[in-house]
Amino acid sequence: MMYSSRRKPVLYFKEDRRYLSGKCTVYKLFGLCMVLVLVSLLWLQLSCSGDMSATHGERCMPQQPAPPCPASGQAFVVDDLSWGPHKLAVVVPFRERFEELLVFVPFIHAFLNKNKIRHKILIINQVDHYRFNRASLINVGYTESGNDTDYLAMHDVDLLPLNDALDYGFPEKGPFHVASPELHPLYHYKTYVGGILLLTKKHYHMCNGMSNRFWGWGREDDEFYRRLRKAELQLFRPSGITTGYKTFLHVHDPGWRKRDQKRVAAQKQEQFKVDPEGGLTNLHYEVESRQELTISGAPCTVINTKLECDQNQTPWCLLG
Repeated sequence: MMYSSRRKPVLYFKEDRRYLSGKCTVYKLFGLCMVLVLVSLLWLQLSCSGDMSATHGERCMPQQPAPPCPASGQAFVVDDLSWGPHKLAVVVPFRERFEELLVFVPFIHAFLNKNKIRHKILIINQVDHYRFNRASLINVGYTESGNDTDYLAMHDVDLLPLNDALDYGFPEKGPFHVASPELHPLYHYKTYVGGILLLTKKHYHMCNGMSNRFWGWGREDDEFYRRLRKAELQLFRPSGITTGYKTFLHVHDPGWRKRDQKRVAAQKQEQFKVDPEGGLTNLHYEVESRQELTISGAPCTVINTKLECDQNQTPWCLLG
């Protein structure tokens, strides 16, 4: 008798009933148990490998392409003075994205070591009850970066450089936008300066840092572009990179982790305005604690930060 492929499981159970229809023996029971064990192991293997869909409403986080592993020994280099006089502060605005942090820290540490870039990684972790404020956290990173560094990388935790030709060196001539619109996997408009931006501390101070008015996700980079123009700083971007939109690995999953894109009160109108006075000069925060961590051999400093909000000026720092 012929069966369709969709009915093979039914055929399997029919065969089992015939198998037990006769006199039940110890050998038959043992054989049936072995069959069930083998089927269970096969099911488990297929489920773990992602070849089978989640059942009973379970939601599995989509698999991201695995970033290259650091070469042996690279991740343990801390600060080699022979690499040059300049030292980079990698400033990472952060909140509750620990899965991405576990990938980012060892990856970027190995990448910079491979390119002989002296650096330290600062994770500016927002621990207050206000909405996320990326710009203010970068201002905190600049302020807390110490006298041993002379330039910054404003670096998203979910963006990994895959091309070794990307330059993280000292941007002496002007701000250097590593994640340029021609290379970033998502954002391609000409005035985009987010993702990864390098600039000297002197140039960052000339801009008075970033505006502190942007609570929630988005728009702070666009306002900072205007600050770069106002300070008459020449913006530079990579050249000769042929990997296009595959130059970076974007590990953020919008379905798994929603961004706070709500616009409340007057925020809808204010988000497009230039903040002429705000920035480093009106930054208010408290460092709750510092933690020196090592993730897969890569060192980083976590600065747990409580931002302050003047609700008369920016009532949208809170929702509801």
